[in-house]
Amino acid sequence: MNSTKVGTVGSYRERGQWQHRVAELRRLDWTLVLVVMALSVVGALLVRSATFQLMIEQGKDPESFLKRHVLNLVIGFALGAVVTVLDYRLLRAYVPILYGLACVGLVAVITPLGSTINGSHSWIVLGGGFQVQPSEFAKVGLVVLLAMILGEPRDGEIGPGRKDVLLALALAGVPAALIMMQPDLGTTLVFIFVVLGMLAISGAQKRWLVGLVGGGLAAGFAVWFFGLLKPYQLARFTAFMDPSADPRGAGYNAQQARIAIGSGGAFGKGLFNGEQTGGHFVPEQQTDFIFTVAGEELGFVGAAVIVVLLGVVLWRGLRIATQAADLFGTLVATGVVCWMAFQTFENVGMTLGIMPITGLPLPFVSYGGSATFANMIAFGLLQAVHVRRRPFD
Repeated sequence: MNSTKVGTVGSYRERGQWQHRVAELRRLDWTLVLVVMALSVVGALLVRSATFQLMIEQGKDPESFLKRHVLNLVIGFALGAVVTVLDYRLLRAYVPILYGLACVGLVAVITPLGSTINGSHSWIVLGGGFQVQPSEFAKVGLVVLLAMILGEPRDGEIGPGRKDVLLALALAGVPAALIMMQPDLGTTLVFIFVVLGMLAISGAQKRWLVGLVGGGLAAGFAVWFFGLLKPYQLARFTAFMDPSADPRGAGYNAQQARIAIGSGGAFGKGLFNGEQTGGHFVPEQQTDFIFTVAGEELGFVGAAVIVVLLGVVLWRGLRIATQAADLFGTLVATGVVCWMAFQTFENVGMTLGIMPITGLPLPFVSYGGSATFANMIAFGLLQAVHVRRRPFD
């Protein structure tokens, strides 16, 4: 009799846990899930197109990049699923650890453990063809760190006080300085955009934003005026304004990117049929310049669809931010949106010639293990905030 009751209670408990898991799945933002999956599939096809002929010419497996990219996507979605299941509100206790690990990784890069790839000393080579770029994971650490500091509940205060803002800026400045030492100007700009966006949403006084923007402009002018930029850095910033001035040097990438996108016309030359792509005229087509493959092979319509899908990701992220159960969740979602928005605009803009060339991949589309993992963790953070948008979920 008692054993029957125990068994019945156990079955009820298991059924309740199962129903709870099903309810959590129903609360996922399925629009966001489907859009990220669509971008990942399109990205995999573009990566295959960008690398297939090159691998044949090198006598290697023509599908090697595609296989690694698919593996990265599988691992990335698994990481995103784990983050989604975790209660994001418990992250507060682990933020110092995440921040510390991010800084340790960035310090390791500037030691003999770091390696230079494509002119940037931003990598740690693990062997077996595996590489890690700590600056990608530092973006995640920055978002949760600022959300913890700026989103802390305060009695009688609308937004963070002076000490909180100064602490946030000081701690954000440490990884930013380490990234600038690599140098990786693109990721540093992402940091700046994230800091400004999260400060604005946190309710910080406007004088902080005005001061930071003004100080940034003044610092940029001083760097330019006193010639503190290295020649290749200066060339990258000026080449996008007139690529034809140095078509075989600093302006080569920008000019070839424009040619590739322009040659696609309205509907493109067809997937895997791009002449510019097949000829490898645009360097790093599978990573930083993946949008040129889309422009040539899918045309204006196909490239526009990719931009629209990325816009949907940003829209769902903003929607999640507005519906979050607390300020911490709002700031986490805001930080992710600022990160993805700037990176999307910069990546697409540099291929169109309206932004300087930086080493920023296109979110959810470009090839790259570290970037894919970081993007999927950010995707998981958005889902975690969305699933627990009611205070007692």
